Amino acid sequence: MNEATWSSGRIWITRLVVVVAFFSFWEWISVTRRVDPILIGAPSGILHFMYQEVFVTHSLLEDFAYTLTATLLAFGLGSVGGILTGMLFVMRPNIEAVLSPLLMALNSMPRIALAPLFLIWFGLGIGSKIALGFSLTYFIVLTNTVAGGRGVNPDHITLAHTLGASGSQIFRKFTLPSAVPVIFNGLRLGLVFALLGVIGGEILASEHGLGGALQLLAASFKTSGVFAVIIFLAMVGVGITFIMSWLENRLLKWR
Repeated sequence: MNEATWSSGRIWITRLVVVVAFFSFWEWISVTRRVDPILIGAPSGILHFMYQEVFVTHSLLEDFAYTLTATLLAFGLGSVGGILTGMLFVMRPNIEAVLSPLLMALNSMPRIALAPLFLIWFGLGIGSKIALGFSLTYFIVLTNTVAGGRGVNPDHITLAHTLGASGSQIFRKFTLPSAVPVIFNGLRLGLVFALLGVIGGEILASEHGLGGALQLLAASFKTSGVFAVIIFLAMVGVGITFIMSWLENRLLKWR
């Protein structure tokens, strides 16, 4: 016999209970020093840090604005470049055959290994963070664009050729509409990876941004502050995923 499906209200209540129990236990082992607070911080310290940095000094919001700016620029440049390159590969397979090994080699490189090179080329400012985020977003969007462009039903292409459609008409009427949903999946993932790339660049070397704040707090052994920034980043990631899913549902109603 299958287990009855819980209502959405019961699911949310259960989630809340689990979260409250987890943070209560965390606070208890920190206050009673079952584990040294310098290692795990404390939920009360996290809340205090959040309040101070968001509502009093506003430094967390300023760092977030810096990180968000770099993320959106990296995402925008990487997405445009990935989509244009992907569509070029779909329309001109010979160009893909020539460039694919080079791009594959570049994509195989660990981005963290490229970060010092980006620092040399673009300096300690926002440019190196954009470059690192771009390097992640570009290949994700490129891969999804090519996969989407190649995913069109071959019977549709054959029928279009039979009816006398030109190559550009087939691309506009069949290839592009078929690719858009897959491209959007790449965009959603690309935005998350753009954020990860920017944060990674800021951790390595930056005077601003959430990654820079993380590095400074960790160096100062302010564990509650580190957890506060991590939780804030998790909330940002969830928000990004929600917004992109909402946009996809709104823009792709025709599917």
